[in-house]
Amino acid sequence: MSADVPQSPDQPTPAAFDALYRGDFNTFRRDAQPSGTTQYTEFEFDRVPWDIGEAQPVVRNLEADGQFTSEVLDIGSGPGENANFLAERGYHVCGLDAAPAAIDIARERARERGLDQSVDFDVADATDLTGYADRFTTVIDSALYHCFPEDQRHGYVAAVHRACRPHARMHVVCFSDQVPDEFPGPFRIGEDNLRGTLADAGWIVRRLERTTYTTAFTRADLMQQPTSSLTAIVSTLGFDSQDRLLAPAWLATAERS
Repeated sequence: MSADVPQSPDQPTPAAFDALYRGDFNTFRRDAQPSGTTQYTEFEFDRVPWDIGEAQPVVRNLEADGQFTSEVLDIGSGPGENANFLAERGYHVCGLDAAPAAIDIARERARERGLDQSVDFDVADATDLTGYADRFTTVIDSALYHCFPEDQRHGYVAAVHRACRPHARMHVVCFSDQVPDEFPGPFRIGEDNLRGTLADAGWIVRRLERTTYTTAFTRADLMQQPTSSLTAIVSTLGFDSQDRLLAPAWLATAERS
């Protein structure tokens, strides 16, 4: 199993993520500061980096390809955009996150869209999931896997395995080992790591391909901080049609044995 690339961050705590969703960006940045990167100038942000105000494009593509069946678990659901998108398309969805502030935001967005009966949000520990055994047929992990250090990833995917029915599918979108060191954020994940961790928990990997993860930052945002490490590598990064920054990622689809 391959190791993560150097300069991995310390793991942000649930309290740090809760602070982020409450708008306390300084607390989150302090808790998530990558180790070994003092030579770089930190990128300052004023929003939740992954809250793009809509479902991730990769989630939309999976749904269009028929890769979801009810009942869906959105694990690490954050502000609920992926869960609400799926609920709007007729799936019954459960969104779980460790940050109470994220769940509050997700519930409010669901209420605003009239989705109260189609999506449930609750606070939960993704490495435990007690009370959810044998419930789900599809799981979407949109940028949660890469937040866990190696020792916790195994417990996490095992917990999700227990929460699923036989032959359920789990879709994992996580930062890949092609993410530059200067890019602030969580652990970088190698192919062997992702395959091995899923297999060890009883998942059968059916697909593993490179994709991108859309962030809330635009090229203009980066250029406003010309001395930051992220701006220094802007020419090597990708952007979508709305000029939003794209992070290199994996898309893995695995089946519960």
